[in-house]
Amino acid sequence: MPPTNLSATTASTAASSNPDPPPPGGLCAIHQPNFFPRLTTLAKLFAADYWIVLDDVQFTRRDYQHRARLATLDDPQRWQWLTIPTHLPGGRRTPIREALIVDPMRSRQRTGQILRQHYGSSPRRPDLDQALGPVLDAFEATDKTAEVAEASTRILLDMLGWKGQILRSSRLMSRPGRSQRLADLAAVTEARSYLCGTGGMKYLETCLFTSCGISVTPFRTPTAAPWDSGRENSAAQALMRLGPRALADELWEVAASQTDWRTTHADRPAAP
Repeated sequence: MPPTNLSATTASTAASSNPDPPPPGGLCAIHQPNFFPRLTTLAKLFAADYWIVLDDVQFTRRDYQHRARLATLDDPQRWQWLTIPTHLPGGRRTPIREALIVDPMRSRQRTGQILRQHYGSSPRRPDLDQALGPVLDAFEATDKTAEVAEASTRILLDMLGWKGQILRSSRLMSRPGRSQRLADLAAVTEARSYLCGTGGMKYLETCLFTSCGISVTPFRTPTAAPWDSGRENSAAQALMRLGPRALADELWEVAASQTDWRTTHADRPAAP
């Protein structure tokens, strides 16, 4: 299935995706834009050669697309939501990319305030400021929730030394259907393997991938700290506790534990 308009530019104010298609045979992660994503989500994207931002499916309230669960530095069980109030101009059927921030300037102020309250005492405060800068700038440049969420994820990946590419599903040809869409997106980018989280493995029709010559790699993370709360809490807490280099080490080890990943990644990405 040929891609449609894969190299088109976009007016997105978030960190822009590479306009060139990824080299064939890579590891593909497909995930909705998440606001300061959970540690497990960040780890899956870190392990991939490229991330297809799933931006043309229906926005889901009370999910991670517009909110992050921020745990305190000393206790992952103490947390609060950081939410971007979001308006859906098309009602419940509004695609993720069309969801609008209700009050961008107020959300910008609240995002900076809450993150600094939570993590301002960390010795990693300069890393917090580095992560916050592009996100706060995005609030000033766009009224799209997805673009701010993507910016928050991209800056974390950048800080950890990720060298992959970002594409968007709205620019690629795919058919409807939960598994069919994912299989088509992996096929149109000529992926070798699709990295699938434990939640996705519960419903994924893997036969749709294998029929295209694409393997499905289940992506699993450890259960010990800092991963014990990584399925719920934002990766911001781990970043503030460990710093970019130590967190990159954690993510590298998890990525290297994926059998398919080890076959092609010989060089370790280094956090700056």
